[in-house]
Amino acid sequence: MVKNEGEPGGGPFFVKKSGEVSLQIVEKAQVDLEDASQKDLFMKATHFNPVDLVLSLTDAKGKKYDLERYIDKETGFISVKSFEGKDIKAMERPGLWNGAMAGWLTVFAQVPSETFSPVKTINDLLKEPHQ
Repeated sequence: MVKNEGEPGGGPFFVKKSGEVSLQIVEKAQVDLEDASQKDLFMKATHFNPVDLVLSLTDAKGKKYDLERYIDKETGFISVKSFEGKDIKAMERPGLWNGAMAGWLTVFAQVPSETFSPVKTINDLLKEPHQ
């Protein structure tokens, strides 16, 4: 995680579902901002996800994990995107970091902000690193 400096996107939160609590990345679109307590927690977030992942695809014995098992198929949200200069709504299914890692043994670590280069538009790819 990097320190939250106002970038759009999600961050690390505890998620409770069916009595189970797990660490997950939660996107803003997944938060009920009409609920004052959820909005307050989201707005006070100290960290942001740069989507740097370190993971093992196998267990200690070399057996491959069945990663499909960790997808929360009930997770999804509506986000607003821009297409040809117009805002459109898009249904998003879990990405690797926010729903497809449900139930993993997750640990978040802070990394230097200099390691984070967000790509939200094509123009972000044209910038010099860390501008």
